[in-house]
Amino acid sequence: MKRLMQTLVTCLVLAVGSAGTPVAAQSVGPVQTEVLRDWVAMKDRMMKIADAMPEAKFDYKSTPAQRNYGEQILHVATVNVRVLQLLQPKTPPPAMNAKATSKSEILKALADAFDWGTTIIKERTSETMLQVVQVPDVLRFLGDSTQARLMYFLIGHTWDIYGQMAVYLRLNGIVPPASVTPSVLRLTVRYTGDFPEDRIGVIGPDERFR
Repeated sequence: MKRLMQTLVTCLVLAVGSAGTPVAAQSVGPVQTEVLRDWVAMKDRMMKIADAMPEAKFDYKSTPAQRNYGEQILHVATVNVRVLQLLQPKTPPPAMNAKATSKSEILKALADAFDWGTTIIKERTSETMLQVVQVPDVLRFLGDSTQARLMYFLIGHTWDIYGQMAVYLRLNGIVPPASVTPSVLRLTVRYTGDFPEDRIGVIGPDERFR
């Protein structure tokens, strides 16, 4: 009986000690580091594709109902800023002209929005990135989400617009920067479908899939 009581007391002490430790403080992984890495990489890819279109084509749109190229970039920038404000950052948002038309001003708005996001992420830890944020009605499809989830929502939204921008470039005979084959790389491809099965094509740095 004495040994049983000692065991129960030991279990109780361990349980109380465990309950007093926040879940996030135990082991949540490098959440902040991963979000920061993916956010910075997304900025790099977006800045390159935004810059790839000549300024004279910034008003191009593939159909009348769509945003033009410049508006697509500004859409990413403005949505980033609006959602990032939900995280109640210490640093104020950048000034932005949502109606900008010049390439330089549009690219600056995009860079500023991403840089502000970088600053916000660096203000946080892996623990605070897991804090839940109440979202407004316009984001009710997400439901209340952690700060990390909101950051990945923005990254996913940016990828969506990136895909549309890639089509705009292709329709203007421009290869998206991320699709450009490095000059040191040559791919051997076996054509199928309408081509003879034994036809082999070697794709060099100036030949692309279209």
